[in-house]
Amino acid sequence: MIKQILGRLPRKPAKSAENREFGASSTPSPNATGTGASDVVIGDPVISNNASIPGSDVASISAYGDRSKVPVSVNPKVNGNGIIAPYEALASFRDVPNSEKQILFIRKLNLCCLVFDFTDSTKNIKEKEIKKQTLLELVEYVTSANGKFTEIVMQEAIKMVSANLFRPLHPQPRENKVLEVFDLDDEEPLIDPAWSHLQIVYEFLLRFVASPETDTKSAKRYIDHSFILRLLDLFDSEYPREREYLKTILHRIYGKFMVHRPFIRKYIYNIFSSFIFETEKFNGIAELLEVLGSIINGFALPLKEEHKLFLFHALIPLHKSKCLAMYHQQLSYCITQFVEKDGKLADTVIRGLLKYWPITNSSKEVMFLTELEEILEATQPADFQRCMVPLFSRIAHCLNSLHFQGCAHFLVKEGQSLTGPIQVFQLSLFLIMLSSPSSLMIVYKPPFQTLSKSCKIDLFRIVIH
Repeated sequence: MIKQILGRLPRKPAKSAENREFGASSTPSPNATGTGASDVVIGDPVISNNASIPGSDVASISAYGDRSKVPVSVNPKVNGNGIIAPYEALASFRDVPNSEKQILFIRKLNLCCLVFDFTDSTKNIKEKEIKKQTLLELVEYVTSANGKFTEIVMQEAIKMVSANLFRPLHPQPRENKVLEVFDLDDEEPLIDPAWSHLQIVYEFLLRFVASPETDTKSAKRYIDHSFILRLLDLFDSEYPREREYLKTILHRIYGKFMVHRPFIRKYIYNIFSSFIFETEKFNGIAELLEVLGSIINGFALPLKEEHKLFLFHALIPLHKSKCLAMYHQQLSYCITQFVEKDGKLADTVIRGLLKYWPITNSSKEVMFLTELEEILEATQPADFQRCMVPLFSRIAHCLNSLHFQGCAHFLVKEGQSLTGPIQVFQLSLFLIMLSSPSSLMIVYKPPFQTLSKSCKIDLFRIVIH
């Protein structure tokens, strides 16, 4: 009786059958073949079991994932020696009819998605050269294209660019970097070993974005926020040549994709905020400020409140960094652009400079004085009067300091007439200086002695009157 009851109960399905039913697979055994850990060769592109031969459709690559998400090099026949499957060059565009060029273009893009290891210059020499020549052909094709790129082409192009460019950055040691920031004559850092390929990929992206055959409405689906975010992160690269390419490409993207403009400005703001208040470590501040200079120059009047807040909360606080010398020229240009757009901002800008004014760093003080001079040249007298009292109070402290370099910098320049805010400011500096006994010694310093005789006579004549 009990046996009959137990016999009617449903039996538990086999484990393999259960896995097949729900689309799962059992845990691979250590001896399993195919895509096991022993078959993965990082950096050396090879072909997996399921991947087609080079030049045909390659396994899809996440356009915006980490480099670890890019298809890793897998070879079912690899025995631990890093041997790769054949990586052959494809036919030239000149050797195929026009009707097949787009298909060949996609195949070449897929071929270039494979990333090689450049840490060993003796490894995969032939394959690296094949990829380099293929990349050059892609650049030439994009430059001479005479028809709109299809969505498939744009998708594959961004996939190839992402696979090559979006990689972990390995910065040089930064322990002594803050102490060396004022040595602007340092030799250029070493070039990325993969630069021979990266440069061509950057050139391809630049030509692709700038091409009139790239339709903005379609391309924005692939050059999206995720792509731009990772592109902006690359500005932290140690290599100036790479940052120059990024600067140009970002400027083109900003100009062509209007829908992305608010996002680009917001993320640049985030980079600046992190640099100012958290890390003080970001290599591409100068290049981002250059892009911003062009963006600010195109702002319509009256200025939006959003743009003014960017000035108050991002640009002015950049003056507090110890690394100011690395990007001061670009920062000064951006702030001057704001004052030229809206003269009423001069008061806020000058008070912001006074807030971060250096006390003991005379070389940084000279940078502040130089920037202040440029701001005053764009300031109207009425706007200048609102900030005149706190400004001269700070200058008086500068003139009484032991660092004569800052005191002497703003003496009247030879040949300038004493009219306008900047000239009034220069004259007032001289009068403050003469009223301070501890600062009278400045007239014996070389900067003052270089003034022409006529300038000195004019100054003393005004003092007497």
